[in-house]
Amino acid sequence: MTRTWEELFERAAAYDVSEADVRTTLETVRSDEDEGDGDGRSDEPTAPSPARVVADADVLAADLLVGGDSRSALDHVRRHSWMTLVASDALLDDAAAVVARLADETLATDWRERCAAWREPVDHPAADHPGLASAYRGGAMHLLSFDERLGSARAGASLQGRVPLSVRSPRAFATLFDAESLYREVVGDDYPGPDRGPRE
Repeated sequence: MTRTWEELFERAAAYDVSEADVRTTLETVRSDEDEGDGDGRSDEPTAPSPARVVADADVLAADLLVGGDSRSALDHVRRHSWMTLVASDALLDDAAAVVARLADETLATDWRERCAAWREPVDHPAADHPGLASAYRGGAMHLLSFDERLGSARAGASLQGRVPLSVRSPRAFATLFDAESLYREVVGDDYPGPDRGPRE
């Protein structure tokens, strides 16, 4: 049985976790991984859209364990069926590993099942950064992350000409998100308001 977001958030509230804990744990998880794990398949890139979003593993884990800006940012995506969260299996694996280390394995497993049912999957070469590669392969024009290095000139140069990607913190995304203007751009009609609950 797939859990609701509300149930998962209530269970996660039992753990005292900060954004700093999440960031530090993700760095440990990724440093422990062996390059080349996975099947190495990659999809043909999807056409970019401003309604397609990637949340890196730190933001996904913070959404569950911390709330705050990460939850506010992803609630925008959860509220609108025309918004798409894009994530590879490797990206979900990283976030689930963070949850397991900071909370417990059962919560990590249940969270991964719920997130897998929500996201649109994408494949990418195993050695690629899961967040950046999910955005490129999945046509996401927004990448949410606490890692300021992903928004650096060097990271931007590596994606130049591939995808018009904006790397933002969850707070910046939540603050700047304009559902009405984005709906007009993507759907081409008057914005009807949110069409689903963010805790379902």
